[in-house]
Amino acid sequence: MVFNSIMTTRPEITVSEEQFTTVDDGVEICFQTFGDPSDPALLLVMGLGGPMTWWDPELCTKLADHGFFVIRYDNRDTGRSTKLKHARVGRGDLAKAFLGRPVRAPYSLSRMGEDGLGILDHLGIEQAHIAGVSMGGMIVQTLAVEHPERVLSMVSIMSTTGSRKVGFLDPKLMPAMIAPRSGGRDEYVENSATFWQKIASPDYPEPLQEAIDRAEVTWDRGFSASGVVRHMLAILTQSNRTAALGDLTIPTAVMHGLKDRMVHVSGGRATARAIPGCELVLVPGMGHDIPAALFDQIVSVVVRTASRA
Repeated sequence: MVFNSIMTTRPEITVSEEQFTTVDDGVEICFQTFGDPSDPALLLVMGLGGPMTWWDPELCTKLADHGFFVIRYDNRDTGRSTKLKHARVGRGDLAKAFLGRPVRAPYSLSRMGEDGLGILDHLGIEQAHIAGVSMGGMIVQTLAVEHPERVLSMVSIMSTTGSRKVGFLDPKLMPAMIAPRSGGRDEYVENSATFWQKIASPDYPEPLQEAIDRAEVTWDRGFSASGVVRHMLAILTQSNRTAALGDLTIPTAVMHGLKDRMVHVSGGRATARAIPGCELVLVPGMGHDIPAALFDQIVSVVVRTASRA
């Protein structure tokens, strides 16, 4: 497959309705596709508490226009996918996990990666290119390590290796991260939009209304405060993948903003350093979001990484 290197080559991109598949532990996963099913698949994995709608349709369309069959999906505990409300996790569990004490998490990043494989199985796809953001980057790294036969190439965006020594959170953000998420739609939208303003790319500022619109869609599609906590525990209990990443032989790239307050750029540098032949793309002025001004650069990284497969 030759991936397109120009911006617009196809007059119309097919976008599916939202679909569902049930993975092997009974969890229902919601997903949506962009493009031609005969093209190489590109599985997009979102981060902490984020539904698939955080992958902007314009970005998905651009990727499909470059020769990918793009698949975005709601991680378990987000959007229209199953909420595991019976699996209760308290903030005490988060504190223990943060301190390195044994904690039993409802599910792991490995299990979340297997949700993506369940979608590929449902669609009859044996191998795919994979790209993930933040926690999604951790998930695609885990997928590449544990299921290399299913992965054609990998792009990890604003993520880290699982090592506690790199990719750390700006301590000033901690109160907002662990604050109780109670209240209704209006309170969620206000708090979410405010938090996005703190972590967004300073050189690519997002209009406040866009942050509000995204938060409204997130709530309306099925926001789960307890699901965010379960995601956090999956992150805190992940293993350090540094050594395992060294065994990867697939084409890989790491993209990270130099102004990222959620996952320090040391996480991206460490990831790229761990993987033989990995391309490292450091973006000045980029924070912990995907501003529209960077869509073309993201597409370029994904395309040239896939072209090495």
